[in-house]
Amino acid sequence: MDAVERSIETQVSQAVDAWLRWLPRWEPATHRGRVAPCRRCFGSPILSAAGLGADVPHGVQHGLSTRIKTIVDHAVAEYTSRNLPMLQAELDQQAARNRARSYRPTEGLAPEFEGLPLDPDPVPGAPFLFTISGMADEVDAEIPALPPLSDEAKIALRQEVGLADDYANLIGREACAVLLHHRLRIQAAVGQYVEPQIAAMLEELTRSLDAPFDPNADPGIPEL
Repeated sequence: MDAVERSIETQVSQAVDAWLRWLPRWEPATHRGRVAPCRRCFGSPILSAAGLGADVPHGVQHGLSTRIKTIVDHAVAEYTSRNLPMLQAELDQQAARNRARSYRPTEGLAPEFEGLPLDPDPVPGAPFLFTISGMADEVDAEIPALPPLSDEAKIALRQEVGLADDYANLIGREACAVLLHHRLRIQAAVGQYVEPQIAAMLEELTRSLDAPFDPNADPGIPEL
């Protein structure tokens, strides 16, 4: 096992440990569910490797998938800085442009919230007076766009982006392989902290439902 593999193994193990420390604080969401699936979690091989299937609440999934994605992103960033000068220059320009924005609502979020939509789904007939994403877009529009690239530069940049994608897939597979060794810990924690809360919600829902055909109910006298 080389140094990169050892590093990924250590980082993924630490990410799982951090997620396990957070999990006891998780509580079921009480707000309305979203219509659109989370692009980070839907069909994620990371969640499949961890054994977190569709029956696990999204908030539980998201906290782990975001932590692992951060590991992959950091590894790709290091690879890019060492081997892909054009892509690195483009990223540096984009980072400078982002720092020029006065309003950056997506920065500094906890892993459990990173990558989620900034605003709740709209309610038909009740438009928002303003949205966080709308304010961010207004600030972004005030920042000058990046200078255009030549056709040759575009071709070279696409090649480097392809190499970065290939490396991201490599690191992602390594991370998934490590997660397989943590599945029992992950599933045991879900059984201890998540499933009892879901069961309690279902029990409360069952008690709160009316029985429309209760045989013991008094039929009363029908109105004329």
